[in-house]
Amino acid sequence: MPYEQASDLFWILAFMTPVVLLALIGGIILGAIKIIKGDTKRSRKSSEEEARMIQEIYMGLSSMERRVESLETLLFDRERERGVSNEL
Repeated sequence: MPYEQASDLFWILAFMTPVVLLALIGGIILGAIKIIKGDTKRSRKSSEEEARMIQEIYMGLSSMERRVESLETLLFDRERERGVSNEL
């Protein structure tokens, strides 16, 4: 019985492997054609959107950097005040 199941599995895999490989190769070829051909309107629109998003991220990070610098200044000032108070 186990021998028959192994034999059946072998034949299933033997026939399915080429089918899966052909589908995979076909998908890769279609993807490559789509990338090479490209859709100029979509790619231009997506490029503009990506550029806008990158600008927004940059502006947000710049703002965050200023906030962190302000917080560092406040913390250093407090530590300095505590150091002066502890010395007295």
